[in-house]
Amino acid sequence: MTPKRYRKKPVVIEAMHFDHPSVGSRVAEWCGGSNALSPEQMTASLGDYVIRGVAGEFYPCKAGIFEATYEDAS
Repeated sequence: MTPKRYRKKPVVIEAMHFDHPSVGSRVAEWCGGSNALSPEQMTASLGDYVIRGVAGEFYPCKAGIFEATYEDAS
């Protein structure tokens, strides 16, 4: 069996850029949580984008991958 090729479906997502430590609380609140108890412990690293996926899930994405994959849809 040989690999098949697939194209990502065009879908609009929401994301926030975690580009400064001061943004951490807003990103956490947007995800439905808080970073008040441990502001230095976040799943996303500084510089990552946090994406809300099509099923409502949240996950981090490295900036280079995000910028190669997504474009502004505003």
